[in-house]
Amino acid sequence: MKRAARLGPVAAIVGFLAFVEFTSGILQGYYTPLLTDIARHLGIHDADVNWLEGTQLMLSALVVPAFAKLGDMVGHKRMLVWSTAVTAVASISLAFTDQFWVFLVAWALQGFYVVWLPLEIALIWSRSRSADRPAAMTRKAAGLLVAALELGAIAGALSAGALAELLPMQVLLLVPAVAVVACFFVVLFGVKESPDLTGGTLDTGGLILISLALLSLTGGLSFMRLNGPADLLSWALVALGALLVIPFARYELKHPDPLIDVRMFREPTLWPIFLTAGLFGVSVLGAQAPLSTFARTDASVYGFGLSATTGQTSILVGAYVLSLVVGAMLFPLATRWVTPRVALIGASSLVAIGYLLFLPFHDGYAQVLANMVIAGIGSGALVAALPAAAAAAAPAHQTGVATGLTNSVKTVGGAIASCVFGIALLGAAGEAATGTAGAFGGYVTVWLVCGLTAALAAVLLAFVPKLAFSDAPVVEASAPVR
Repeated sequence: MKRAARLGPVAAIVGFLAFVEFTSGILQGYYTPLLTDIARHLGIHDADVNWLEGTQLMLSALVVPAFAKLGDMVGHKRMLVWSTAVTAVASISLAFTDQFWVFLVAWALQGFYVVWLPLEIALIWSRSRSADRPAAMTRKAAGLLVAALELGAIAGALSAGALAELLPMQVLLLVPAVAVVACFFVVLFGVKESPDLTGGTLDTGGLILISLALLSLTGGLSFMRLNGPADLLSWALVALGALLVIPFARYELKHPDPLIDVRMFREPTLWPIFLTAGLFGVSVLGAQAPLSTFARTDASVYGFGLSATTGQTSILVGAYVLSLVVGAMLFPLATRWVTPRVALIGASSLVAIGYLLFLPFHDGYAQVLANMVIAGIGSGALVAALPAAAAAAAPAHQTGVATGLTNSVKTVGGAIASCVFGIALLGAAGEAATGTAGAFGGYVTVWLVCGLTAALAAVLLAFVPKLAFSDAPVVEASAPVR
C-alpha cells in the first residue's frame, strides 16, 4: 500500500502518456515506407522529399524551446494539449491536398510532436518530487515511454506496409491522423496538470533571437545539402546562425526570467548532458537513411552493400527499433547496480562500439544486423536517459526547459549530421552516381563519424560528478514521516 501511494501521482498518468508516445511512434514509423508513394502522389522527384525532412527539423528546433518554457510557466499538460491539437490538424491536412507547398507546410507543422516527450518527462518529474526517489521513478517512467514510442514506430511501419496496397492515398494518409485525434482526447481528459507552476511572461526577445539563430543554422545546412559544400550562401547562413548565439546568450544573462537560462550550460551536471544529446543526434537522427540505403545497395553492381530486399531491410529496421526498446527498458534496471552516470557512459560506449564495428564487419547481413542491435541498445538507453537526467539535474523551475534543450540540441546535431553525411555520400559518389545514395567511402564516413561522436560523449560524461542524476537517500531518509 505504501509503495502504491508513493507511485500514485506518477502511475496515474504514465499509462496515458505511454499512449501519447505510442502515437508519436506511429507518426515516426508510418510515413517512411510510403515516401516514394507520397512523392508520386504530389508529382515531385524523389530528391524533393528531402525538403519534408528539412522543414520539419527546422520547426522542431524552433518549437521546443518556446513550448518547454511555456510548460514550466503555464502548465506542461496545457502545452501538451496545444501541441497535440496542432499535430492533429496538420495530420488531417496531409490527407486532403496534393499540392506540394501545402503538404510541405502541413508536414512541417506536424513536427510539433517533437515537444511531447520533453513535456511528458517534465510532467512526470514535477509530480514525482514528493516521492522517495523521484530521479529513479522518472528514469523508470522514461524507459516505459520510450518503449511505447518504439513499439508505435514498429506498428506504424507494419501498418503502412500492410495498407499500402489496399487503400487509396487519401485514406492511407488519414490513418495516423485518426491516432493523433484520439491522442488529443487522451491528453485532454486523462492527464492532470503539473503542480507548482512558475507563472510569469514569455521572454519574446529571447525567443526571437534563438529562432533566428536556429532558422539560419538549419536553413543553411539544408541549402548546403541541396546545393553542395561550395555554396557561399549556405555557409553564410550557417555562420550567421552561429554568430547570433552570442547576442542571444548576452540577452538571456541580463533577462530576469529568460527563455533559456544559459547558466545551465555552465553547470557541471548539465553541460555534458546537452553536449551528449547533440553528439547522440548525429547517429540517431543522421545515420538511419544511410544505413537503409547501404542495405538496399546491390553488391553485384557496386561492389558493396547487402543487396537486401524490402522485406529484409524491414527486418533490419525492426530489429534496430526493438533493440531501442530493450535499451530503454534496461537503463532503469542498470541504475540499480551502477550510478546513472556510469550507465550513461555505458550506453554511449555501446553506440560507439556498434558503429565502429561497421568498419571491419559490413559484408554480411548478420554482421550488419549485429552492429545495429548493439548500437540500438545504447541508443534506446540514451533516448530515455538524457531527458530524465536533465530533469534530475536542472533547477526545479527549469525542468521543462532542461528536458526540452536535450531535444533541441539533439535535433541540431541531427541536422548537422544529415548535411555532412549527404555531402560525404554525394562527394564520394560523384554527380554521375545513380541507384544508390553514395559510394563506399561515404558510408565509411558515416560509420566513423557516428562511432567517434558517441565515443566522445562517453569521455565527456566521465567528467560529470559521480553522483549526478541520482537521488539523495541521506537527505530523504533524514526526515521521517509521522
